Amino acid sequence: MRKLVYFIASSLDGFIAGPDGADPTGPDGFWPIAPDYVQHLATTYPETLPAGAREALGITAESTHFDTVLEGRRSYEIGLTAGVPDAYPHLRHLVFSRTLTEVPGPAVELVSDDPAAKVRELKREDGKDIWLLGGAELAGALYSEIDQLIVKLSPLTIGDGIPLFSRKTAFAPHLWQLTDHTALESGVLFLTYHRAPDSQTQG
Repeated sequence: MRKLVYFIASSLDGFIAGPDGADPTGPDGFWPIAPDYVQHLATTYPETLPAGAREALGITAESTHFDTVLEGRRSYEIGLTAGVPDAYPHLRHLVFSRTLTEVPGPAVELVSDDPAAKVRELKREDGKDIWLLGGAELAGALYSEIDQLIVKLSPLTIGDGIPLFSRKTAFAPHLWQLTDHTALESGVLFLTYHRAPDSQTQG
C-alpha cells in the first residue's frame, strides 16, 4: 500500500515558516538554502523541486519516491501569489480547501472532502508514495494518516512561527523509528522516520 510521507523542512526549534506563514525560502525569506541542500534534493528527491527549479537545474529525472503531492490552501496560495498556479505539473497535485471553489491550475485537483478519507482512498490506489507538502493545518488534519516523516532539519532557530503540525492538532503521542539519516556539510540533516508499530503511547 502507498504511504503518506510528510516531507518537510523544519528549523531546529520545530517551525516550518515564520509567524506570517509567508514562504521562508522566497526572495525576502530567512531560510538558508545551501548548494549541497539543493544538490541533495536534485539527486535524491528530484520530484520535490518545483517546476521552475527543475527547469533551471536541467532536471528531467522521473519521480523516485512520489507521484502525488498534497497541500492545503495557504500553501497553494503562496505559489499563486508568486504567479505559479501549479508548481508541480510533473506530479498529481491535490489542493485541500473548504473555501476555494476553483483553482487556476487546470491539472490541479481541488478537494473539499475530509482529507483523511481522501488519503485513505489514495493509499489504496497503485503508484508511488504520496507527498504531504503542508502546511501545518493539513498536516494536523492528516496526523493519524502519516506513515513516514522525512524532516529536512535546518541549522536555524527562529523563536516563533508555524509549527510542524497546527496547534489545533489533537494531542495523540506517537513513537517513530529513525530508519535513515543524511548529514550535509552545510549542517542540514535529512532524518527519515517510520511510524513505529502500535506507536500510540499509553498515557
